[in-house]
Amino acid sequence: MGLDFLVIAVGILIFLASMGLIVGVSNDAVNFLNSPIGAKVASRKVILGVAALGLLCGVLFSSGMMEVARKGIFHPEVFTMPELLTIFLAVMISDIILLDLFNTYGLPTSTTVSIVFELLGAAVIVSLLKIVAAGDSLATLGDYINTAKAIAIIMGILFSVAVAFICGAVVQFLTRLLFTFEYQKRMKRYGAIWGGMCLASIAYFILIKGAKSASFMTKENIAWIMDHGPLIMGGTLVVAAIVLQILQLMKVNILKPIILVGTFALALAFAANDLVNFIGVPMAGLHAYKAAMATADPLHSTMGALGHQVPSETFYLLLAGIIMVATLCLSRKARSVTETTIQLSQQEEGVERFESIGLSRAIVRLVLAFFDALRVMVPAPLRRWIAERFDVEKVALEQSKGERPSFDLLRAAVNLMVASAVISYATSNKLPLSTTYVTFMVAMGTTFADRAWGRESAVYRVTGVLTVVGGWFMTAVIAFTFAGIFAAVIFFGKGFGVLFLLAAAGLLIYNGHHKHRQFEAQSQKQLIFNLKSVADAKTAIGTTFEHMSLLLRELADSVDRTLEATFEGSFDRIGVERKRLRQFQQWSNIISANIFKAMRLLSQKGGRVGHKYAQTVRRLQKLSDGHRDIVLRVYTHVGNHHKGLLPEQIAELQIVRQKLRVMLFDAAEILSRGEIANIREIEEQDKQLRQLAAELNLKQAERITANISKTRLSILYYGIIGNAMMISKQNLELLEIFNESFSGLEEFK
Repeated sequence: MGLDFLVIAVGILIFLASMGLIVGVSNDAVNFLNSPIGAKVASRKVILGVAALGLLCGVLFSSGMMEVARKGIFHPEVFTMPELLTIFLAVMISDIILLDLFNTYGLPTSTTVSIVFELLGAAVIVSLLKIVAAGDSLATLGDYINTAKAIAIIMGILFSVAVAFICGAVVQFLTRLLFTFEYQKRMKRYGAIWGGMCLASIAYFILIKGAKSASFMTKENIAWIMDHGPLIMGGTLVVAAIVLQILQLMKVNILKPIILVGTFALALAFAANDLVNFIGVPMAGLHAYKAAMATADPLHSTMGALGHQVPSETFYLLLAGIIMVATLCLSRKARSVTETTIQLSQQEEGVERFESIGLSRAIVRLVLAFFDALRVMVPAPLRRWIAERFDVEKVALEQSKGERPSFDLLRAAVNLMVASAVISYATSNKLPLSTTYVTFMVAMGTTFADRAWGRESAVYRVTGVLTVVGGWFMTAVIAFTFAGIFAAVIFFGKGFGVLFLLAAAGLLIYNGHHKHRQFEAQSQKQLIFNLKSVADAKTAIGTTFEHMSLLLRELADSVDRTLEATFEGSFDRIGVERKRLRQFQQWSNIISANIFKAMRLLSQKGGRVGHKYAQTVRRLQKLSDGHRDIVLRVYTHVGNHHKGLLPEQIAELQIVRQKLRVMLFDAAEILSRGEIANIREIEEQDKQLRQLAAELNLKQAERITANISKTRLSILYYGIIGNAMMISKQNLELLEIFNESFSGLEEFK
């Protein structure tokens, strides 16, 4: 590399720093947003405002944070400036690609682990290339790499994951025993003392994890804080308890300020400590360039200067803070990552993002067996007392107005308190861990203790946790591999290698952005089917039928596209519809759950709905079965390259297709109006379809006897006709239930 290119390389590093901030904040925002957003402690604007303030304060506390990028993983004194820039460019390009990949799929991961293993991977490859070029032994690799740091981080991951989950579960269990789900009543008695403990833990966390790196903190100040931890926490507890008691007398819900203070604390700590993950490497590259240019031979001088303390530049830190705040407020991917944690933490049953797998089912069986054995050893009176303390049903009505939060304020406060305590303790004892891992596993532990992972959702939630945790370990492997390969490309390709990698990164990020927009569109469509409010029974029941009308339209379009693709023999287009089958089943399940909610609500208000209303679930399942059978039949037939439909069969099925589409859309229009309707026209359409089917069956029988239509073709033809008739029948019965249901509601006013 020449000097001119080195200047360009440093400029590229600075640009990549801004990109790293964007993808990094999008992923790490889950650390401080999942609790306040999940509990709906305030409006999203207020929550983001508090977090943004924490970020801006945190970046000013980032003095002295760059050591890990400069000398934590490798020994800079054995590398020249071009070699270091090779490492740094490979690290930043791979980091942006990796984090954007996790953001696209909404999976939280550790930016600390990613940056460390990227530095390790790139440094190892460059070191090996230097060793080979010099003809040295591979045993000298230890002279280049600080392997102890990587091993400590791996052990920290394993340890912190287990400890955070257990601490979250135990503290939440004890807290719920104390306050129950009706915590508002008991909060008046001892809420101030408990809240003081929370704020003491959070305040100490701010000092240990955030302010200790601030430029205004002297070594003496830091030493005093470390030596007087119990005194600081005790004093904070007393003062906080008094203030919170006063707030309670003023009718203030003290959990809300506790959660907002915790959000501020985690955001501050994130900016103060994790900022190195995004700008540490580019800043190290800038320092390396300045140090090299101060020598007589910039291209061959080693970078021992990076081993010394380098003061942080306030301007760059403030600029980084502004980018982080903007990303926090505007990034759609940040919302996706946050939603993953919230979905896994929600108290009620709902739409499950993850499917069950064999390992999750085995874990659930093991846990159930353990608690069954434990139950035998616990006296029955104690079991009944604990069950009463964890009875969430008695407060369901109190929280049913409007859109319910995913979990209550009490659990959100415990999430923040325990995460702060675990991180503070580990930091004060110099134990390596990841903020992301701790906050996520604490949230999963409190969710488990709150019995949010019930028999109906446990396997799906456990699958989600396994997916996220597995992604963490994959982060290390992928980061090491990507950075190592990219370092080799830059080492041999020089400027052309950098341009190639930048172009590849841009293409991957663009594709990821496009895929994320598709995921968002699917999520938004699915949200349409959610029953957001169940305050009014008649409105709720009407909404379920409105959702059914949407499902009928989607189903009609899917059947239409499937048959059209079948006539054309387009396997790819049929494959698209096959992939959407799971989505249709999810929509049907959501509507079914909403039907049960509406029935319970109406019963609670002293009313009733026609007994057939519950049978809409069966009608929906039958509709889904008919649709699924058509798609899978044609997918198998076309995929196995069997003979296509005969021209006369296509012409006949075109008529069936058109009649079925008109019937489904007419029914959808009736359902969407939410009024008792005359369904004689639909009945006549169903009658005509059945007459047509009888005629077509006779024609097909003639083709079979004449050996015109072979066996597999006849099976496909009859399958399409039969399922079309079944869909028509279920559609008609759905309308009959619709009329009866609203007749019952007219009587209940």
